[in-house]
Amino acid sequence: MESRTLGSQGLTVSALGYGAMGFKLAYGPNGDQDGVATIRRAHELGVTFFDTAELYGWGENEKLVGAALAPIRDEVVIATKFGFTRSFGFDSRPAHIREVVENSLRYLGVDTIDVLYQHRVDPDVPIEDVAGTVKEFIDAGKVRYFGLSEAGPETLRRAHAVHPVSVLQTEYSLFERDVEALFPVLDELGIGFVAYSPLGRGFSTGSARPAGEYDASDMRNTDPRWQPGNYEKNLEAVRALSELASSKGATVSQLALAWLLTRGEHVVPIPGTRSASRVEENVGAVSLELGQADLARIQEILPTGGYGARYAGTATPTWV
Repeated sequence: MESRTLGSQGLTVSALGYGAMGFKLAYGPNGDQDGVATIRRAHELGVTFFDTAELYGWGENEKLVGAALAPIRDEVVIATKFGFTRSFGFDSRPAHIREVVENSLRYLGVDTIDVLYQHRVDPDVPIEDVAGTVKEFIDAGKVRYFGLSEAGPETLRRAHAVHPVSVLQTEYSLFERDVEALFPVLDELGIGFVAYSPLGRGFSTGSARPAGEYDASDMRNTDPRWQPGNYEKNLEAVRALSELASSKGATVSQLALAWLLTRGEHVVPIPGTRSASRVEENVGAVSLELGQADLARIQEILPTGGYGARYAGTATPTWV
């Protein structure tokens, strides 16, 4: 597994990370029975970057990640996030950040959080106050690196002026490419990029089913990409990608992740899965080489991303 450097402050992680959200949020019923084994299998295969958040089960996901990584704590980078309320509103007031960080340290069972993200920009709290509060934790040794999620150019610049932002996390995949418009700003400021939902929320895994066939708690029931009209177009794109992947002895998931790894040395995808076998498949993407003809064919199949908005009832892009 190769390593990549995110930002200009020394954050170095594996080229492929691991997103743990699915164990506690958004993808239907789940449990911890396979969580520890799956996370540790990822590490065995060279993954050193693990992503969680307060929102993912209000501490339960952090406990799972912390328990899984405890024996190898010194070998990994753990990222978590603050900024939501239990009613899914925003709260990045300094007092709330301090409360969440202390909880996250306890839930993860660590002395230091490697990467601390603001999960979403809070329109009611100046980003300077947010960056200043995170800086307090960095100065105290309780946080190592500052990250933002779903933030736009102005927010990035204002935060970066208070304390360097090491990494931005936003959805990015073959099916969602709006964030590419931010790459010049990231290059200008020296900020790394973490791609969440790099498999198109499941389309690239080859297991997509129409909306309505998922558990009631699954976000794909309302995801615009799964709705009639869009679903069929996206499925056809996956079929075309599958032909290309097969010609290279790979799966569509591996093709999608390998494509992301070609988007720049500052890009690190964090695919999530509850399955150890899927982890093994995903890691295989690191050794998949894509030539110019392959990249051109992918561009032909999905020139600007998939069909359907990112979220129901919202315009894109959603970052601010």
